[in-house]
Amino acid sequence: MNNQLLYQHGTLGALVPGLFQGTLAVAELLKHGDTGIGTLTGLDGELVIIDGVVYQVRASGQVTVIENGQVPFANVHFAAFKPAGDVSGAAAAVQQQMLAALGTHNLFAAVQVRGTFAHMTTRAVKAQQRPYPGLAATAADQAVFSRDQVAGTLLGYWSPQLYAGMASPGFHLHFLAADHQFGGHVLDYTVAAGTLATQVFSDIQLHLPTTDPEFLNADLDGDLLGDITKAEH
Repeated sequence: MNNQLLYQHGTLGALVPGLFQGTLAVAELLKHGDTGIGTLTGLDGELVIIDGVVYQVRASGQVTVIENGQVPFANVHFAAFKPAGDVSGAAAAVQQQMLAALGTHNLFAAVQVRGTFAHMTTRAVKAQQRPYPGLAATAADQAVFSRDQVAGTLLGYWSPQLYAGMASPGFHLHFLAADHQFGGHVLDYTVAAGTLATQVFSDIQLHLPTTDPEFLNADLDGDLLGDITKAEH
């Protein structure tokens, strides 16, 4: 078990033209980490992986545990978080505290905040069907959820600008409520009282779908980063 390694299957850039078909089994993904985030075939909801359990937050708002399925994109690692103190405040302020705790902008890292959130806004993309639209189009076909005074776990990754396209530069965060009744891709939040933990990686493994004809033959030129930014935020 290598807790210095971040494992990523697929790239966000490949989702831009609509390569939404899953190309790695969830069971295989979990061989490379017990903690992480991702999505399923057709961008069917948002995944939050904690302690080796995969939670799917669907556009209906339902949260379910899944054991099967395929991912077109996911990040996982074996958790070895280090305590980094208490945090509170709006998202921008908390993310500055996260970066200060990481001590660098130039390494991949995982962040986790457990506590009570004064406000949390998330989204889950509705399952897309073939022929898949582009990533930007799916952003208009999403469900947005909000909760106040919700306890749970904010989990995700910091990706350096240097590697834009492989991942979304900056923080990519998902949320799972403590009661497992709410979650998704994080759009905005305010921490009432939380505990931050971080994990910096010395290595990243990018696993690509080398046997998938759609990926091999896709035209991935164009403003991939611009479309990623629009879809993520």
